[in-house]
This record gives sequence, structure tokens and C-alpha cells, in this order.
Amino acid sequence: MTASDLSTERVHRRTLTVLVACQILGGLGFGATVSMGSLLFAELSGTPALSGMASTMSTLGAALAAIPLARLAARSGRRFSLGTGATLAAIGAVVTVGAAASTQLWLLFVGIALIGMGNAANLQARFAATDLALPSHRARGLSVVVWSTTIGAVIGPNLLESGESIGFALGLPHLTGPFVVTLVTQVVAAVLYFVALRPDPLLLAQRLQREAPSAKTVESAGLPRRYYGFAVVAVSCSHATMVAIMAMTPVHLTEHGASLTLVGITISLHVAGMFAASPLFGIMADRLGRVPSILVGQGMLAAGLIANALRPDDHVWVTVGLTLVGLGWSASTIAGSALVTESSPSEVRTRNQGRNDLTMSLAGAAGGALAGPVLAISGYAGLSAATGVLVATVVAGSIALLATRERDHA
Repeated sequence: MTASDLSTERVHRRTLTVLVACQILGGLGFGATVSMGSLLFAELSGTPALSGMASTMSTLGAALAAIPLARLAARSGRRFSLGTGATLAAIGAVVTVGAAASTQLWLLFVGIALIGMGNAANLQARFAATDLALPSHRARGLSVVVWSTTIGAVIGPNLLESGESIGFALGLPHLTGPFVVTLVTQVVAAVLYFVALRPDPLLLAQRLQREAPSAKTVESAGLPRRYYGFAVVAVSCSHATMVAIMAMTPVHLTEHGASLTLVGITISLHVAGMFAASPLFGIMADRLGRVPSILVGQGMLAAGLIANALRPDDHVWVTVGLTLVGLGWSASTIAGSALVTESSPSEVRTRNQGRNDLTMSLAGAAGGALAGPVLAISGYAGLSAATGVLVATVVAGSIALLATRERDHA
């Protein structure tokens, strides 16, 4: 290993440290968005019918910002792209508080959408972990960033009461205190991105590519373009499946007599499945290969859906099923995201990453929106069977790619 390789490795490790810290801050800050945002929509509109708009606007904001932030990264580097996303989220927190203070519903739409744009930056942070990584460690680095989301995602919702106390002390409107936490954490994250993410990993990777096109840290895997299309489909279908099942499980459980405690445990196990095992799936994707790992992830998704479809009235089986769905999502998303990077030429890589995140966000929004009507028509078992079509699509694509017998560089 040369001195240059050692220097690049040090930059990569420092990049991962900054990304992990900012992902934790992001999880803490975004913990209030959906729950408190839903309550604010209901309060300002005077009807609970609009409470779901918090999730919708957050997802829409992430989708709208995906490609612009990717283009900013390609032009100015990850530092400016991720820092801008965190700044937009901080502005969104201020706008949300202002909406509550002025009782302007339209302003609340804007505020939650801006916070969602910060979520787009959080999504793209996982790709920043691959910029300087060795090909054999790309999925591993990406998975560490995904895993760090667990910390903020678990702690964040528990800060709601403390945040409300802070808001009360500051004289802020009811339900807006937690957004102060969002403001503070996103300002700190933006400062970290702008100040500590130096040298910029993407710009350094691009420079290394120009100076030594065969550099191991930035080489393209040279995969046919169909691998990129497959990776986007795999990530988007897995995300739509996960969102549809996760969104409707609390409704299904409460309708069948489950306590809020059981609902909370079920969702906690699901979230743990999504994030806690990420490093293991990163290692699997690096060793087993991207497409085989996606196939493993689809197997776990299918197992979870089958458990839900066969025993929809058994709370234990539903909990097991939702946990398996979380695990399958994690394995598929990590391997698929690594494949998105490796199947994209360096000159359009960030743009393709942004397109993937846009498609992923829109698929999640569609999955969540359609899940309700499907549940109402066919029940929880029917919903599980319907989302199984998405899993079958990815499995068929995986088998088709593997059957080509072309070298899989993943």
C-alpha cells in the first residue's frame, strides 16, 4: 500500500466518522417530523383527515430534492450538497413553528416539505460513504452509515416530551417544541458537513479518477447498464413493499385488539430489522455479491409477507412478519445501493444516485398511499399478497441477471 493509498484511507475513515455523526443528528432531528407534524396538520386544519399529510409532504420534499442535491454534489461536492440539505431542514423547522404561530396551514405544507428535503440529504449520505471506498468494501461502508440511523431513530421519538417542554419554556406554540430539536440538530449537522467534510470525498475521488483512471478506490465496475436499471427497480420495489406493510400494520393490529404497547414493540422490532443488522448485510453484499444479496433480501421479504398472509390474526406472527420485512428491506437496499454506484459511469454516478433516490421516494409514497385502499378492500392478508407481486418482480429480475452468466463485479 502506497503513501497515497494510506492518505486516501485516512480521508475515507474521517468521512465515515462525519457521516455517522450527521446521520445520528438527522435521526434525532427528524424524529418529530411525522408524529408531531401529523398532530399539527390535524390541529391547523381542524380535521384528522389531513394528519397523513405530514408523511406525504416529507416524502414529497425528499423526492423533489433528490436530483437537485445530486447535481449540486456533482458540481460542488458532497460537502455542499449534504450541508445544503441539512440547512433546508433547519429552515423547514423554523417555517413549521411559524406556521403554527400564524395558524397558516399552507405554510405548514412548506415547512414539512423542507424538512423532507433534509431527509433527501440523509439518503444521499450513504452514497458519500462509497466515494473513496475500495470496491470490496463499498457495501460495508454504506451499511455503517445506514446502521448509524438506528441511534437517532430510536432516541429521537423519546425526545418529543423534552422538546415540548423546551418549546413551552421558549413560549412557542403547542406541539412545536420538538421542532426546536430539529432546528438545533440540523444546524449542527450543516456545520459539520461544511467544516469537517474536508477534503470532499467526491471531489477527491473524481481527481483520483482523472489522475489514475484505474485507481482502486474510484474504478467503475464496468457493469452493463441493465444492472443499474435492475438496482433501481430492486431498491424501489423493496421500499414500496416495506412502506406499505409498515404503514398499515399498526392499523391492522389495533383493529384486532392489540394494545398500543404491542404495536410499539412490533414497530420497534421492525425498525431494528431495518437498521441494526445493516453492517452484517454490508459484509454479505461485499462477499456474496450484490445481486445474490438482493435475492437473499427478497427471500426475507417474501417470508415476512407469507407469515402475515397466513396468520394475519396472530399478533406474534404479524410481529415476526414485520421484522422479517425490515430485515429484507435492509439487505436489499444496501446491496441495491452499492449496485447503483457500481453500475454507473463516474461521470453520471451522482446523477444516477439522485435518480435512484427520487424513484425510491416516489415508490414509497405510492406504496403508502395505495396500502390503505388495498387493506380496506382485501384485508391484511390481501395487502401482503399484493405486495408479494413486487417481491416476485425483483426475484425474477435477479434470476434473469444471474442467468446471463456475465461476470458480476459486485
